[in-house]
Amino acid sequence: MNKIYSGALLLCSVLSISAQEVVWQKDIKSSTQDFLSQVTTTIDQQYLITGSSIQTGNGMSKAGGKSNMSVANSQQPNNGYDFHLIKLNQQGDQVWEKYFSGQNHDFLSSTVNTQDGGFLLSGTSFSGKGLDKKEDSKGGSDIWLIRINEFGDELWQKTIGGASDEEARAVIQTTDMGFFVAGNIQNSAKGYGSKDILIVKLDKSGKELSQLILGGKGLDEVEKMIPTKDGGALLGVYSRSSAGGSKKTENFGEGDYWIIKLNKEGKVEWEKNFGGKGDDHLRTLALTSTGYLIGGESRSERSGNKTVSIEEGTDLWLISLNERGEEIWQKSYNFKNRDVLMGMSVLHASDDKSSKGILLGGYTQAEGRIESDDETFWMLYLDQNGNEQWRKHVKGESRKREERLSDIKLNRDGSIILAGTSAEELGKENWKIVKLGDKQIDQLIEKQDIKIYPNPVSDYAYVEIGFDFKEADIVLYDMGGRQLQSLKTKNKVTKINTQNLIQGAYLIVVKTDTEKTANGKIIKK
Repeated sequence: MNKIYSGALLLCSVLSISAQEVVWQKDIKSSTQDFLSQVTTTIDQQYLITGSSIQTGNGMSKAGGKSNMSVANSQQPNNGYDFHLIKLNQQGDQVWEKYFSGQNHDFLSSTVNTQDGGFLLSGTSFSGKGLDKKEDSKGGSDIWLIRINEFGDELWQKTIGGASDEEARAVIQTTDMGFFVAGNIQNSAKGYGSKDILIVKLDKSGKELSQLILGGKGLDEVEKMIPTKDGGALLGVYSRSSAGGSKKTENFGEGDYWIIKLNKEGKVEWEKNFGGKGDDHLRTLALTSTGYLIGGESRSERSGNKTVSIEEGTDLWLISLNERGEEIWQKSYNFKNRDVLMGMSVLHASDDKSSKGILLGGYTQAEGRIESDDETFWMLYLDQNGNEQWRKHVKGESRKREERLSDIKLNRDGSIILAGTSAEELGKENWKIVKLGDKQIDQLIEKQDIKIYPNPVSDYAYVEIGFDFKEADIVLYDMGGRQLQSLKTKNKVTKINTQNLIQGAYLIVVKTDTEKTANGKIIKK
């Protein structure tokens, strides 16, 4: 069974070691090869770490003193990979740990936090009905969706697939509270090439509304999907396809960035190809105030519609697009050897009308020449126009030979979460989670003493405190001055229950141990 250990962290910065403070580090130990896919930040600034693990021992994972095994899962779990989830609070302490198991291998690839505080899990399942899986296999591998609440309890699940092999890659929640699920489908009778893109639109209850297959005459793989402001989605695809099938844009080289904009009904609005004559591999997408940011790695010299060259090996290649998919700028960055981009966060102004900066995270692998910072997490910070501001490497307390970043998230308070794997030898990957405070980013954050959202409220609200404190009291009053609720918190973001309030206006007052106070008004719908 996996256990969580705390450890101090030594930090090596390329520029300034004093600029960062290690808030905490967690090492989630394992004796098997565990795959970490993502860290998902909740609305109240907790963290869900998700991936795939083989359960060892008796397979019983304890959470709050109780096993997470369902009644249907009372038999011995399989020895294959299962969905593995660990929720950490703002201090990095474990809140709960869960496994979802089928009778064969099941790989969790993508997670999205839902607007009610829960999550939708999307993974690839090779399992039939049994254990935690409630539906039969559709044939080959399928997409397995599980919706859970904030405590990890299952609300519903769905298996999507057909006679072909389907592979889950990304999931988002849309403005209508439904979901887009994106994956890959191989050798489908309805497809166009050896591997195509499958897009499924669901309502909030998991009812399937539509399916769409996209692809060219070769191989196309979904790498990332993000929601757009108009209720649609932006797809980032690594394409090795020529035009044909549904694909209307031609590749420039061996592999290109293929960007597809879907409207809220799931129909293609526009598509673009970006690439040079070599291999260019898209990894991630982000929303900016002016449109979209596309990030990945490039082995192409200046050619095709790539206007920047490479320095060595594989360089990072970023493209800024407006909302119509037209290029604003493109830039290239190099850490030497093979640079792998794994995450990207955009720092927005407090009014969300402008973007202030871009944080990239990844790792570097040696290609012929070994550097001291090979296989360590790195961070690169850019201004809104893609101009480099600083770069840093992050090393752990017990430096391992293989260290690969899986995800990076920039929190609203300026802190940074890095999640990856760390191993002395391949096949024994531990999960490594690091929370950093960065003074250079902290100075860019426009803080408010108190922020309440959503507002107007229905069943719950989140109270965000913008200044430093150790303990605070949050008190809810009606407009007549009568106290209705009071709770203590150590968290910067705290969830309060507003379900029993009648329609009208209320006052929230925050009092801290530093004797600083703040207040804000909420409206109950």
